[in-house]
Amino acid sequence: MQTHTAKRVEIVIEAPLENRLTKALTEAGVTGFTILPVLGGSGRSGVWTREGQVGRAGMVQVVCLIKPERLDGLLDAAFSVVEKHIGVVSITDAQVLRAERF
Repeated sequence: MQTHTAKRVEIVIEAPLENRLTKALTEAGVTGFTILPVLGGSGRSGVWTREGQVGRAGMVQVVCLIKPERLDGLLDAAFSVVEKHIGVVSITDAQVLRAERF
């Protein structure tokens, strides 16, 4: 089966900013993403849980798979939201089936 190169972008951000982030991504031409709840983790400030240090609203992870040539637009949109708030953006190489969906 033939696969196609894509970029997987994962953005972890405070849950109250979810709508602002997804609106920015949509306006940048991102046509698909998945939103997952984040239950806890560990970072520069130490271990945290949804009920702990971060706040009652918690965190969410927004996952996008896109064509490599569209990465810069997505990152500009994401950074416009993430730069002033708690958040982590990671990018990995991925292989996808049905490239026309991305």
